[in-house]
Amino acid sequence: MARFNERLRSLREGKGLTQQQLADKLELSKSSVNMYERGEREPGFETLEAIAGIFNVDMNYLYGKSNVRNSLHASDEGVPMGCRELPEMMVLPIVGHIACGEPITAEENVEGEAAVPAAWRASFCLICEGDSMVPRIQNGDLVAIRKQEMVENGEIAAVRIDGEATLKHVYLYPNYIELRPENPAYESIIKMREEMNEVHIEGKAIGLCRGL
Repeated sequence: MARFNERLRSLREGKGLTQQQLADKLELSKSSVNMYERGEREPGFETLEAIAGIFNVDMNYLYGKSNVRNSLHASDEGVPMGCRELPEMMVLPIVGHIACGEPITAEENVEGEAAVPAAWRASFCLICEGDSMVPRIQNGDLVAIRKQEMVENGEIAAVRIDGEATLKHVYLYPNYIELRPENPAYESIIKMREEMNEVHIEGKAIGLCRGL
């Protein structure tokens, strides 16, 4: 069976990507991809998941343990007229629940997995509870989060306050931080001066999935 570095190079070349183009998709340096392909280094789990999503293969194929690609797409026979081809997908862990109302504890155990577009470059998903972010985000929506410690004013973020987590619009000012709901029936959470240290941004909300 092929080794990981051989399979990675084969997948990249088969997709017509340069090492730099693949590095850009993974938000890595070209030298990192080069070392992966030379077998001098192996990526971490999150990068492996991203690679599998980009090339639409499972981990066994990526590691050369199987010659069956196990594509996420059900068929390669073409896209029916009037339909669009599915985007490249990646599988992310679903980490606990998050409140869209009064904050609730976000458990740090993985409750399952979900496939989201790879272009979102998300890190994990959360299931939302409550109605403080309606109509934009509904109770039960699966929201994809990209890990980052800062967001622009007005962006929606997963925010932790003393071990409690919530999803709100974030507005940061010199002397206070406002966590603003979408639903006008709810009031903003305001933390002033020293209380601002209690607020930790877990990541930016970048997309959601909703059942019919």
